[in-house]
Amino acid sequence: MAMKPLSLSKPVLSLFFLLLRKLAGRHHRGRMAAMTKPSPPPPPLPGLDRLHGRTLVVDVEAWILRPPVCAFPYFMLVAIEAGGFLRGLLLLLLYPLLCLLGDGARARAMATVALVGLEEEEVARVGRAVLPKFFLEAAAAEGVAAVQAAARVVAVSATFPRVMLDGFLREYVGVDAVVGPEVRSVGGVLAGLVDEEHAAEMAAKRLRALFGAELEAAGKKGAVGLVGAASSGRVHYLFSPYYCKETFAVGEADTRGWRPLPRDRYPRPLVFHDGRLAFAPTPPAALAMYTFLPFGIALVAFRSIAFSFLPYCICFPVGALTGMHYRLVAGHVPGGAGAGGGRLYVCNHRTLLDPVFVAAALGKPVTAVTYSLSPVSELLAPIRTARLTRDREKDRRNMAAVLARGDLVVCPEGTTCREEYLLRLSPLFAELGVHVNPVALDTRVGMFYGTSTKPGAKWMDPFYFMMNPRPAYRVEFLPRAAASRGGRGDSIDVANRVQRELGRALGFELTGLTRKDKYMTLAGNEGVVPPPP
Repeated sequence: MAMKPLSLSKPVLSLFFLLLRKLAGRHHRGRMAAMTKPSPPPPPLPGLDRLHGRTLVVDVEAWILRPPVCAFPYFMLVAIEAGGFLRGLLLLLLYPLLCLLGDGARARAMATVALVGLEEEEVARVGRAVLPKFFLEAAAAEGVAAVQAAARVVAVSATFPRVMLDGFLREYVGVDAVVGPEVRSVGGVLAGLVDEEHAAEMAAKRLRALFGAELEAAGKKGAVGLVGAASSGRVHYLFSPYYCKETFAVGEADTRGWRPLPRDRYPRPLVFHDGRLAFAPTPPAALAMYTFLPFGIALVAFRSIAFSFLPYCICFPVGALTGMHYRLVAGHVPGGAGAGGGRLYVCNHRTLLDPVFVAAALGKPVTAVTYSLSPVSELLAPIRTARLTRDREKDRRNMAAVLARGDLVVCPEGTTCREEYLLRLSPLFAELGVHVNPVALDTRVGMFYGTSTKPGAKWMDPFYFMMNPRPAYRVEFLPRAAASRGGRGDSIDVANRVQRELGRALGFELTGLTRKDKYMTLAGNEGVVPPPP
């Protein structure tokens, strides 16, 4: 009798375990169905018409620059251009160790190495004059088009300090506000430490000033946020629903087909830029440059001696042996002397070596006129030079006196231009009343630019050009232009006609920009060097 309850409990227990198995199987099938059920597709990227009249908050690294963004070249540019080659070498040597850090910590460490101890004004100049060229080369056409379509734009970066980005984004992309890491400064000198709390406060102030009451008013559309799939960091709280009523994220698959921004679609033409490096210093490229530097210094010494002391018929074959390329298009090389003295050669201005290469092409000495030339350049110049004073009548008389004694080379642009643009020609040369021989010049460099606007560094311009492994010069003599018949208006017509001929031969775009425009853009001054005492 004691065993009977146990025998009755068997069917009950069996039924209980059967129900448990069925429930467990149903739950397992539900989980498998949930795991295999496709996730909802991300919202489609907004069309440009959807952004018209809207306020845009855009992630710089995800939208304006083509991902994946490598921050090292930009910090290296600041380190070299604002701090010198030794600082750049330090950053390069530390970079393998910095790669062990996470993305955010690595960017902050590179900012510390590149910026600590530098004047904030100089770093801002590099951000305005040097970095835009490299940022534009890395820009995405699709992202810039989205920025151009919006009414107001706030650009947000979690990688680059605002002092590096502000000039590029405001002047060349057209954003209204830039939010990024703020670097502490003491007395105008950067301490190299990123101030996170100060950055958040500044971001909030900038957004309140830009949006005004729009963010607080009910029923407003608010801003549109354009972010990356992995956007994170202290500044990306700006993409929260409080600021952005709509947010669109791009992933790697979305940006894989994005195109580089063509030069003819730059929001603002890149006519002027500064800095010595002619390439983006990625880690391998920077290593190659520092490895080449000792050989480059030896090349400079050898080429300088060749151009300063050897005859023209010898110096160029010697230069060719060291990798220097020289091409002469001699279809209209004039012969003999001009009427009443020498000939007047008018050329566009690429480097301080322009008159030297014109003289080499002619095979005879010439005189070059210049407004400012360092004593070192005058000492090593293999041709005669004459100084101008910026007194128009006095300079005209001096040029006429030099021309009466021999051939004269003038560069009426007044300053060098690296890109394929021609600046406005000063008509002073046309007032001499002689026939003009236009000369079209072009250069190619691969490592260093042979021009600079930085005070105290212009005397090194020829040496930087000759430090390139394979620098190239092209000289083309164009048909002679008629002399001016007299009068200010006719001399301007002659100058404009010569500019058009030079532009047609070189394929360069003509501009009305002047030397003053260049220095105001790059250096914030008019570029006038006081005469020596």
